[in-house]
Amino acid sequence: MKMSASMTRTIFFVAFLALVAGSAFPSAFNARSSMSRSSLMLRSRPESAMRFSLQDQEFFVQSHPYMTPQLAERVSDDQGLHCLHLRGGSSGTALENNLSINFKDNAAFAPARGAVHSKFVCTLGPKTQSVEMVTKLIEAGMNVARMNFSHGDHEYHAKTIANIRTSLAKSKRMCAILLDTKGPEIRTGMLEDQDNDLQLEAGQEFTLHNDWDVKGNKNGVGQSYANLPKVLEIGDTVLIDDGLISMTVQSKSDTSVTCKVINSGLLGSKKGVNLPGCKIDLPALTEKDKGDLKFGCEQGVDFVAASFIRKADDVEQIRKHLDANGGNRIKIISKIENQEGLQNFDQILALSDGIMVARGDLGVEIPGEKVALAQKMMISKCNIAGKSVITATQMLDSMINNPRPTRAETTDVANAVFDGTDCVMLSGETAKGKYPVQAIETMVSICREAEKVVDHTQTFAALRAYAKSLGPDQINEAIASSAVKTAFDLKASLVLCLTETGRTARLVCKYKPMAPVLCATS
Repeated sequence: MKMSASMTRTIFFVAFLALVAGSAFPSAFNARSSMSRSSLMLRSRPESAMRFSLQDQEFFVQSHPYMTPQLAERVSDDQGLHCLHLRGGSSGTALENNLSINFKDNAAFAPARGAVHSKFVCTLGPKTQSVEMVTKLIEAGMNVARMNFSHGDHEYHAKTIANIRTSLAKSKRMCAILLDTKGPEIRTGMLEDQDNDLQLEAGQEFTLHNDWDVKGNKNGVGQSYANLPKVLEIGDTVLIDDGLISMTVQSKSDTSVTCKVINSGLLGSKKGVNLPGCKIDLPALTEKDKGDLKFGCEQGVDFVAASFIRKADDVEQIRKHLDANGGNRIKIISKIENQEGLQNFDQILALSDGIMVARGDLGVEIPGEKVALAQKMMISKCNIAGKSVITATQMLDSMINNPRPTRAETTDVANAVFDGTDCVMLSGETAKGKYPVQAIETMVSICREAEKVVDHTQTFAALRAYAKSLGPDQINEAIASSAVKTAFDLKASLVLCLTETGRTARLVCKYKPMAPVLCATS
């Protein structure tokens, strides 16, 4: 690439500022693992910014703890805008941006071109394990390859990792590897008739036994959680198979819970059980998870997605286990999938390297209409903390069987970008779907279009205001934001970061420079 003298000066001036930020506060963050494109949503009234608080059973509203009086004052005075957004705010871009969108010319309907800032996580499965398919996914836009350890053994996943690295060696591209743990979960046992699902009728009684070996029939089935009778009370709700079967607790003993079936449905073997609103005492790390994490350390994976994180101590246990097995450089992405995890979110975020908004189980554990609010809250808090956030589950679910997504799915992906998500994820779409390559291509196209109308300067203004409120102790934040401001002012074509640990790149990217960020390291 040919560069003029002025462009060269711009690049290296920004690089020098970024270098100072990185050298002042080194950390163990690995540059190749950085997915952070952070954001902050301040909506409606500054004093109520990021007001979706989940600290009690009623989802009550309160001011966000990061919102200082100084920041509130700056926000309220900033050109009269009440919505300062990162990648567009809460449900779209700022009003003036929306009004500037124009479809009068035919050119407006042409596909967007250019780089896309969002990152893309693809789940690899039987359809996409081969070197050929991995290569196609990477070429289509995959940045992170996810392996779901709820399925497959270590031999299978070792082959997947080997295929990823073979593909990367040939293509000279980069792609991180993410190990997604099975996590502590409750499941029903096997049925007496394993060839046919069991029909449950609304109004009938059905008993859940503590004995896993009890074979299921029309009267009841075994389940895996020994303390089920202790955590449930009369009147509590039990959901089975992603909420397709709902039950209410009628009575209980030391060894079983008897429920009334609320809606008819088919029950198969080994189906998931959710207990909305209940605090369960399952360990953060099962024996299977410990073995899987050790395997991940040996294989040198980049990320671990920790399932069913409920409290900060869960993250600490996983960190200690990784460190003890040589995985101190592996980053932990905590999956928030239940009410307890939401209520303890601030503490979980503080100890995590990133967050996954796992909307599947979350939408079963809390009321469905609360999921969108929880998504916005988690994304915003990750953005202000400068930590990676992944939005996941059923984003293009219909493309498992169809070559095109539904209009609602397309809008869902775009709104995740407007919310400020760093990454979006495909699960069954690429693991077992009929159109895995089309799915990632579609997701990339949606994100590229959404990013066209994002005002990065307003994004920067919001984060810059927050950085100023931190005080003189946070010099790394001040210098990183100043480097990005310089890049904006000079319209730099590239931001060059000289870094040993990746800290510089993460801080610079937090402030959303429009120019690409290139890392140089020893």
